[in-house]
Amino acid sequence: MARDDQERWDRRYDDDAYTSAGAPDWLEAIASEIPDTGRALDIATGTGRVALWLAQRGLDVTAVDISSVGLDRCRAVAHERGLSVRTLALDLEEEALPEGPFAVVSCFRYLQRDLFPVFRERLAPDGVLVCEIRTRRNLGRHPHPRARFLLEGNELLSLCAPLEVAYYREGWVDDRALARILARRS
Repeated sequence: MARDDQERWDRRYDDDAYTSAGAPDWLEAIASEIPDTGRALDIATGTGRVALWLAQRGLDVTAVDISSVGLDRCRAVAHERGLSVRTLALDLEEEALPEGPFAVVSCFRYLQRDLFPVFRERLAPDGVLVCEIRTRRNLGRHPHPRARFLLEGNELLSLCAPLEVAYYREGWVDDRALARILARRS
């Protein structure tokens, strides 16, 4: 399965028609809650839109993804902008995440429930976990992603427990049903 996933994402990111948008706007609204020094780990980075935003803030970022093509694009943009982003090709279902501690762990548009205890463990004291993941309500308008990759209502809150929630929103944004959280290790 992982090999199929890698090939599918490599094809997507290799397509010249594919363009990666910038980091989600809501990150700017909560930027004061996100550290701007230390190490950051961006999970399922794709072409690095969140990793690059974190690096622009001054963090030393490790961007993890299964797609070498996506990671190549991330590295190229980081180099072009003079940013500190280390890329790491990992099959998250088979390989361990880098050791912490991290001031920030981010995970956008990717759901692997068994990683949440690892995210919490990798956070430094006062470190933050920032996530944006689609919810099952999304299936009301879109056939993809499949249900197993979608959160139940308020599930992100329980996945992040016992972290202290500083920001949480769940609902429709730009025609996508999403859950967003920033939670801190106290």
